[in-house]
Amino acid sequence: MTSGSHTSTIFLVLRRLRTPLIVLILIFAFSVLGLTLVPGPLDANGVIQRLSFFHAVYFFSYTATTIGFGEIPYAFSEQQRLWVTLCIYLSVIGWAYTLGTVFAMLQDKNFLNAVAVQRFARQVRRLREPFFLVCGYGETGRLICKALDELGYRAVVIEKDEAKVGDLELQSYSADMPALCADAGEPDTLLFAGLGSKYCRGVIALTNDDSTNLAVAIAARLLAPSLPALCRAEHVETVSNMASFGTRHIINPFEQFGEYMALALRSPAAYHLLLWLTGLPGTTVTRHRDPPVGKWVLCGYGSFGKVMTEALENATLPVTIIDLAPPPDSAHQWIKGDGTGAEALRAAGIDGAVGIVAATGNDVNNLSVVVTARQMNPGLFTVLRQNHVANKALFDAFESDFTMVPSEIIAHECLALLTTPLLAPFLAAVRKADDVWAEALLQDVTSRFGWGVPMVWSVAINLSQAPSVYRLLMRHESRLKLGELLRAPVTERPDLDCRPLLLLREGDPPRLLPRLDVEIALGDQILFVGTDTARKELGLTLHNVHTLKYVLTGRDSPGGLIWEWLAARRRGAQSSARN
Repeated sequence: MTSGSHTSTIFLVLRRLRTPLIVLILIFAFSVLGLTLVPGPLDANGVIQRLSFFHAVYFFSYTATTIGFGEIPYAFSEQQRLWVTLCIYLSVIGWAYTLGTVFAMLQDKNFLNAVAVQRFARQVRRLREPFFLVCGYGETGRLICKALDELGYRAVVIEKDEAKVGDLELQSYSADMPALCADAGEPDTLLFAGLGSKYCRGVIALTNDDSTNLAVAIAARLLAPSLPALCRAEHVETVSNMASFGTRHIINPFEQFGEYMALALRSPAAYHLLLWLTGLPGTTVTRHRDPPVGKWVLCGYGSFGKVMTEALENATLPVTIIDLAPPPDSAHQWIKGDGTGAEALRAAGIDGAVGIVAATGNDVNNLSVVVTARQMNPGLFTVLRQNHVANKALFDAFESDFTMVPSEIIAHECLALLTTPLLAPFLAAVRKADDVWAEALLQDVTSRFGWGVPMVWSVAINLSQAPSVYRLLMRHESRLKLGELLRAPVTERPDLDCRPLLLLREGDPPRLLPRLDVEIALGDQILFVGTDTARKELGLTLHNVHTLKYVLTGRDSPGGLIWEWLAARRRGAQSSARN
């Protein structure tokens, strides 16, 4: 459906029913006029009775609608009954024509699309809370919407495939997610879906078509330049084009996994820390064994295969490539084949290899490659590409060391960048950190919070996100340390089950893992990791001045003007009694 179908359904109905309505009106007018002209029976004085216009309209109204109250205000003459019989058949023909047109219209795709668009428009207009505009409801879009729903965010979805839109409506999300079956590449469609709304917090382009994602990126950059836009791109040309338009976040799942692999080869602890912090809510991260050093075999030299080859070679690891059509490349060692058979693997030296990468675009072939290779070399480290989430059960049964799922990688990155923008600079610092620092931090946080994906959130010390702390610091009554704030507003005031990861202050370099004795200043931005309970309790402290006073002093102060006045009188009376 196109943006031209935004026409009001009322005008569409009137256009479709114009002729049937005119026919009904003519039949009604013709019948009423005849009833007023046809002579009725004689009255007691021998005068011919005729129906008035009001009585004719009244009689034909209930007769044409099959209600039938009888002949009023008097019994009809033979002429009138003959005329009414003719009018009844005419009205039946008129109603049959009209109802047939209505039923045909109700089955017309354009009309149903117009109704769906109007319903979608009403849903978007009624949104009064932050939402994200998700373009594409494939495997990645489904993961994104599910994660956003668990985090308490709304989403507005644009999807070209009608079957996928129907699948979204069947999902058990806690809040309604308006969905429109349309082409996200059209700017009018994006505006209609809320791109210009003050409640829109970001745009996520996740379609399988790079040109559509590019169109979304351009539209978002020009029509809503202040909004963050995250766009999927699998080709170098698309990435370059998006970058030229100033797209803030471009996600290539293959390159992203290549970075993960390079990080795992250089610093396994940093890799697991990154995986743990950016995981999907409600999931558990499993620590993999570290990638070994030695000879590797790669099957499938496509987009993903090229990225993996570069990552392995950057780690100075020799790679033998198996592909059906090896190019004349002297820089690599090539074996012609598909890797699913033992001959090609044996020719590539699988017996002496330490790891294998199954990088083809076919899930069945990838599984066949690693199963055959493991039979020939049981100790192989396996990197397995999974193209479709629907095959998760098969891949879980094999228990690969690394499983690359493009949809999950994109979902992880989108959630990290959109819901917690402060996480991006911390992850950048993790990628640059040495393995000793990353291992110490990983051991500390996982021993405290477990390997389940934690809650990661950020707080800005300003009037909107921390009004109680902001007002306290504005009055210059006292200095506030970070550790004093991280206490639960309950008896004994225990420490909150969370840890600060990053503190950003204007004019200062970023502070990784800030100490609890650091003093908080206005405008500070702090990144936390911990439990959802800790996040809620900290939020209560940041927003409620009485909770903040209790956390800092341990004394419960009354709320409301009357209770504060009574408490002040009581303290005054107690002071006078002591004196």
